[in-house]
Amino acid sequence: MDKLGAIFKNRKAVFSRLAEFGFKRDGNAYRYTKTLPESGFEMTVTVSDGGEVSAVVVDPDTGEYTLHLTDSAGSFVGTVRDEYECTLNEIADSCFEADVFKAEQTKRLIEYVREKYGRELEFLWGNFDGNAVWRRGDTNKWFAAVLTVSRRKLGLNCDELVEIIDLRALPETITELVDGKRYFGGWHMNKKHWYTIILDGSVPFEELCRRIDESYSLAVK
Repeated sequence: MDKLGAIFKNRKAVFSRLAEFGFKRDGNAYRYTKTLPESGFEMTVTVSDGGEVSAVVVDPDTGEYTLHLTDSAGSFVGTVRDEYECTLNEIADSCFEADVFKAEQTKRLIEYVREKYGRELEFLWGNFDGNAVWRRGDTNKWFAAVLTVSRRKLGLNCDELVEIIDLRALPETITELVDGKRYFGGWHMNKKHWYTIILDGSVPFEELCRRIDESYSLAVK
């Protein structure tokens, strides 16, 4: 995977942020152009209406430049490469958001937590981008984790990958809930205090929201 693809992997454009950053509408896309301060080259980044990102760097003397995309050595090439990657990272951080999880319930829960608690998923493990957590803003304690695992790891006879959520609960509540069908012992968590739900519709969305609220209230110590 090239550097541009790696930077924007599992991210989606938030189009309202593009204009704030400096992108201009141009036909069926948004474009942003800047002069790279060290090299003096011109860089243009394009985000299509479908969210696809492309970027070019132009040498004002020759009209093109591609050495920054190769493994070529040399301090000047390295300078252009650094400017190119820095600009892309800045755009990714400012105008894009994580788009790792694909299940419909997961996406709805992300919106629910964002609207009710103002919290965003945190991806704490760089090599495991399918794992993320929500933390309370006041105590910094986790109140939920969203992960991608196979059903077999939850004790089911299937290798299908699914998205799950780990939530806090009182021990007596967990004892009542866990049935190996809709509710499972906490995946990679202390099973006395955490349980797991597969985000496949087996538990209704309204019930999931209530369970998240309960978990949030327990994340205080």
